[in-house]
This record gives sequence, C-alpha cells and structure tokens, in this order.
Amino acid sequence: MPEALVTMIVPGRDIAAYAPAALDSLRAQTERRWRAILVDDGSADATGGVFAAAAAADPRFTVVRHDEPRGLGAARNTGLDLVDTPFLGFLDGDDELTPGALARTTATLAETGSDFVAGAYVRSRLIDGHYRAGRVQPWTTAATDPERLSTTIHAHPAASANIVAWSKISRTAFWDGRRFPVGVAYEDQIVAQQMYVTARAFDVVPDVLVHWRLRADGTSITQGKDRLPVLRDYLAALLGGIRVLQQAGASAAVVARLDLILAMDVPPLTHIAATHPDPAYRAELDAFVATLRALPEFAHATPDPGLSEALHW
Repeated sequence: MPEALVTMIVPGRDIAAYAPAALDSLRAQTERRWRAILVDDGSADATGGVFAAAAAADPRFTVVRHDEPRGLGAARNTGLDLVDTPFLGFLDGDDELTPGALARTTATLAETGSDFVAGAYVRSRLIDGHYRAGRVQPWTTAATDPERLSTTIHAHPAASANIVAWSKISRTAFWDGRRFPVGVAYEDQIVAQQMYVTARAFDVVPDVLVHWRLRADGTSITQGKDRLPVLRDYLAALLGGIRVLQQAGASAAVVARLDLILAMDVPPLTHIAATHPDPAYRAELDAFVATLRALPEFAHATPDPGLSEALHW
C-alpha cells in the first residue's frame, strides 16, 4: 500500500443500515492514499460487524470499539488520538464523501500550506425509496463559493456558517491540543469557530465534498430539536460559537452568524415552541433570543427571512 496521506475518522453508533454506503464512498475516492479509523461507539446493532468486515477486506480500515456509548465527540476524540498521517478529516458513518473529495482537499492544502480547507455539502433525503442529494444551500454557497485560498475569518466572515466537522480536511498538526467536547450534542459548532479564529490561514472551495444524510426515520441528533435536552445543547453551541468569534474580535463574523441564526434557527424553533407541552421549552428559547438581542452586534444584523424556507427543501 502507498504511504497514507490522510486519515478519515468515521464514528458511528447503530448505523448498520447506512455504514456500507459511507465505506463505499471511501473506497471510491480518486485519491487512494487514505486510512480510515472506524469508531464503533457502543452499537447495539450490526455496525460493529460492518466495520469489522471492512477492516478484514482492506488494510486501510482500522476498527476501534467503545464498549458503551460515549457520544460523537468522544468517538471523534478516540480517532484523533490514533492519527499519524499529514492530514485528517471526519466522515459521519451515515454520510457519504463525493469521489473527488480527498483529492481536491489534500491537493489544495499542499498548494497553499493553510491549516485546513472547508468545502460545500448537500443534504441527502429519501425520495421515491432512494436517498438523493439536493442542491447546495445559499448559506453554504456564501461560505464556500467562490474559492478563497489562504484566507481568514476577518477577510471572509461568511465562512463562519460552515460549522460541521465533516466539511473540512485539516493538517494533523492543527489538532495538537484540540479536541471535541464530550457529553453534549452539536459538539462540532464551537470547535469549528475555534478553528476559524486560530488558523493562520484556511481555504474554502465550492466543491461538494459530502452528502449529508437526513435519515427518513428522524433518528439523527439534528432531527431531535423538539427534545428539551437537545434544544439546550443546540442553543448553548450557537451561543458558544458566537462567544468564540467575539473573543477573537471577529465582529463581522458574529453579525453573519446572527443573520443566519435569526433567519434559519429561531423560526423553526419558535414553531416547535408554539405547541410544545413543556413550558420550559419556550422559556429556554425566549432566554436565548433575549441574549442575542443584548449582543452589541445585534444592531447590525439583517437576517434574510427567505433563508428559512430553504430548511424545508
């Protein structure tokens, strides 16, 4: 096998129905110099067997198992501790890479010397019995198109909208001392903003790197915002990301985040709160909105209400 260039960390729990497609998307990469650390986070289904079969057939796959579920942040951290290649990235075990994703991102980093590169992604929904990729959404386009090389969050504040771990490939050294929070949902949002403000430079490319699966059964964390504990983690992550940007003096990025949160996050949460049986749900959301309104950057926010319609595409 050629010397590996990039390690992909693939966490998953109870994703046996989706993991084969994720692993196939790795096998289909035009850049063949990859390794994958498959982290089975205490699955009760056949996920461990799917991962084990992949490793038995292809030495580029390595399997690590948590005996008990520890959460997505802990699973990613387990993988991070094992990386020994120049570059690393993340792929959730129910998503899929596009065939040129690793070639595009590693070549870009080799050219620029930036700390990481972020690309576009699309949602994949079940339509007529098959998961089909949609179009790049406007906030993702604003973050990644056109290509910008060796940029910063001050020069490109709209990049702050790209907050998911699996849309980026990084230099491994950039993760020295950097790990995900454990025991909370939406663990990648604050980390993403920390990446933007601490990078010497980063790149953005308009290429679609990932098909992000919205599970038809509604079991993913992002589809559980009607649950109060999930809401609390979600709102804490949004505010935490804003605080990171504020502390770095990235006021334009704070305004960009406020625009998106007010247009895309608050309206659907308000809709849920209107009929939620627990009054604490509305109270949590009202407190969150009040905190946003108290921010000095709030006066400069101009949310586009049309963006909220894209959530339902």
